[in-house]
Formats: sequence, C-alpha cells, structure tokens
Amino acid sequence: MTLELFEPERQDNILAFDGVVQNYGLILNAEQSCRYLHYFLQHLAWQRDEVILHGQHYITDRKVVWYGDEHYQYRYSGSLKRAHEWNPALYRLKQQIEKIVGASFNSCLANLYENGQQAVGWHSDDEPSLISKIGHETVIASLSFGATRKMSFKHKFQPAKADMLLQSGQLIVMRGQTQKYWKHCITKTAKVIEPRINLTFRYFFPA
Repeated sequence: MTLELFEPERQDNILAFDGVVQNYGLILNAEQSCRYLHYFLQHLAWQRDEVILHGQHYITDRKVVWYGDEHYQYRYSGSLKRAHEWNPALYRLKQQIEKIVGASFNSCLANLYENGQQAVGWHSDDEPSLISKIGHETVIASLSFGATRKMSFKHKFQPAKADMLLQSGQLIVMRGQTQKYWKHCITKTAKVIEPRINLTFRYFFPA
C-alpha cells in the first residue's frame, strides 16, 4: 500500500465552476483502510466489466461488482447489470457515508484496479437512471482503499481541468451538475504495483 507523507486536506469544491466535487479527506485510519482492503479483495464477487462504446463490445481488465437494495437491473456503460444483495461490511460503510454526506444511496459499484496499468478512461456517470428529475442533480460518493491513484477532471465545453490524488480511506463526493458538465478518469501509471479498490455509492431512480 502506498504511504503518503501528508493527509489530503478537506476541500469544499475542487472544481472552478459548473459542478461540485467535495474532498472529505480521510474518513478511515490506516488500520481500518487496510482491513477493509483485504476483506473486500477476498469477499466481493469480482468479475471483469463489460461495456459497449460506439457500438463495440469490450471486456475490461478492471474488475467490478454491483451491490444494491434489491436485485435491480441497472443500465450502465451500455449494458444491463444485475445487483447482488448487500455485503454486510459494504452496507455498514454505506450507512456511515450517508451520515457524513447527508444523502441516501441504494447501490454501490465496486471497482478493482489490480495495479497501475488498470485504469478507466474519460467518462461521465450520466445514465438517465442516475439523474434526479429535478435540476439534473446527482450525488455519487467515492471511497478509496489501497494504492494512491490520480483522478482527473476535464470540462466538456471549456478548457478547464482539475487533478487530485486519492489515498486509502479518502472520501470524495460528486454533486450537482458535475456529471452534466465534467468528465473524469483514473490515469495509468507504471509506478503503482499494488491494488486499489474504489467504492462508488449511488442512488438509482426507478424507471
């Protein structure tokens, strides 16, 4: 696991305009984060992700798994996903994050990056089932475990960018119209050989 000299400072918003990305800093200590990392590596039902981009079907090196309140089918990245019932440890984290963030979540997409060569390209989490019918609003809480990785944001229409390093135990929240105006990615790096798990808690609106 990558050890950082400095803890991330809390920030109300790392974006200059057209969205909100809050950095809550570390909400778990090093021991808790390490314990969760090893538990989730062993006990979540990981499988390679399948996505459809520009009509082409791809199977990614990165592994994912969905959990949720019910056996919902979610349309995500161009394909239907079926959620598993909540893992108990995952559900406890969901409740903890809901109290911190002040929002409710009914699902979680877990991502496993086994090393720095596994990444995710530029995208927005703007599927219709994620978007409130009031004001194009979404709230997505993202909690990291394991290796520190860089997350980048770029505006869809303006020459604006923002970068941040995500450490183990760090929570960020994307709010408001972030998904409408911004894309984000996790970049590749040859320097990282340790795994990273990212939990993204979301609320899917019924069709």
